[in-house]
Amino acid sequence: MTPQFDAAKPVIGMVHLDSLPGSPGFDGDREAILDAARRDARALAAGGVDGVMVENFGDAPFYPDDVPKHVVASMTRAATAVREEVDVPLGVNVLRNDSLADLAVAQAVGASFVRANVHTGARVTDQGVIEGQAHEVMRERDRLGVDVDVFADHDVKHSAPLGTESFVAESMADGVERGLADATVVSGVGTGQGVDLDDLEAVVETRAAYDLDVPVFVGSGVTADTVGEILSLADGVIVGTSLKEDGDVGNPVSEARVSELVTAARDAS
Repeated sequence: MTPQFDAAKPVIGMVHLDSLPGSPGFDGDREAILDAARRDARALAAGGVDGVMVENFGDAPFYPDDVPKHVVASMTRAATAVREEVDVPLGVNVLRNDSLADLAVAQAVGASFVRANVHTGARVTDQGVIEGQAHEVMRERDRLGVDVDVFADHDVKHSAPLGTESFVAESMADGVERGLADATVVSGVGTGQGVDLDDLEAVVETRAAYDLDVPVFVGSGVTADTVGEILSLADGVIVGTSLKEDGDVGNPVSEARVSELVTAARDAS
């Protein structure tokens, strides 16, 4: 397990930011974005999560891999606001796939980890073809001298592999062995969609076959009802949608739903 977390099988809760300045959905109220982020962070911490990840969820349509400077600035401000509210490891994900921005924000706010949606290889997405930035990201991490783990997605949601052959679990090994990722994230096909347990098991088996010492997280569709079965295979979960009021991704985080899921995760660990 990555050293940032105290729990054997950590639960990471998502702070989905509202539309930031410059995105089509921005309503002009910058303070409301920060207030909502603080509110959700407090609810996640009160419910017992082991980590929190900040993401520019409301910024669709997303820039593919190089967001403007104002996005980095807004993400840094929001992550700072969250950092001031919670005392658990903090993560950053700048959508769609600006891992250099992830690191820039992480080093500025003292975050512990970032999520790279496409770390190695290439994927076809609604932003077009996105190529992994592992060669730049890992060098930039060393240059900055920061202790920030890179969580790399395998077969990331809202995308398809570039090529005609099936995207096999063995490609996960490249993300670790050649991309130097610190953790692997397995997800379903879209936001809030459950992971295919056969796919998850294949990734776990590949890790064993290649003797890779990295944790495997599930990054979508985790609920209080499914977290036990998922954690029988995975080492941790990243949860957003099911922690919101009524399980609606657009609603605020529900402390009660967080507590229910965390309790179920602890019972399974």
